Amino acid sequence: MNESGASSALMLSPVAYIRTDFPDKFGLPRQSGLVPALTGEIVFLPEYSQPEAVRGMEQFSHLWLIWGFHAAERPAGKGWSATVRPPRLGGNTRMGVFATRSPFRPNPLGLSCVRLEAVCADAQPVRLMVSGIDLLDGTPIYDIKPYIPLADCKPEAAEGYTAATKQHCLQVNFPAKLLELLPPDKRTAAAELLRQDPRPGYADDPERIYGISFAGFDIRFTVSGEALTVCEVLSLKERSKQKNGKTV
Repeated sequence: MNESGASSALMLSPVAYIRTDFPDKFGLPRQSGLVPALTGEIVFLPEYSQPEAVRGMEQFSHLWLIWGFHAAERPAGKGWSATVRPPRLGGNTRMGVFATRSPFRPNPLGLSCVRLEAVCADAQPVRLMVSGIDLLDGTPIYDIKPYIPLADCKPEAAEGYTAATKQHCLQVNFPAKLLELLPPDKRTAAAELLRQDPRPGYADDPERIYGISFAGFDIRFTVSGEALTVCEVLSLKERSKQKNGKTV
């Protein structure tokens, strides 16, 4: 209902999609900007792939992306919930959905601030190269706006309950022989991604082997205390063959 009492609805359709190194949700940074080395390519849909639509964008260093949680599936028959359990708080503490950035919202919209690396408007489709991403490959982008420091930067802003978890980083032991299996331009991002601790906040089993899919590879690791150790790196194609019972 709007102020006059009449019902209204906003119909959204993507203007672009983003290409990233994350085929799965597990391992994604919890916020944009936490891993500056993570890159993405925003590809505009034909209707919006016009150089004029991005004219002047190169003057800005950062952008706001408004996007959709397309992979956040609610249990069948269940709608939105007024409270959610943020993983960083251990998975047991409930907070109001509007006091979190949970993907399970009445309207599944996300907001990310990313660094603009390049505007590619000389060929079709028009593309934007960005970094500091926290989005799945194929995420729909509904709108893009410039980040304006004068209006958007609030150094005095209160951090709420996130102040207690922002410094949680792990010491990463990534053996050189395993790190070298990754493409050179993905190694820094992979190590920094692991340093952010991809596990759920309630996970604390030093014997468990976790795995994240990144840049075409399955990276397996264990965590003991504050130390993360990578134990295996295998291409996703090889991992798929193993799961299918084939010899790699």
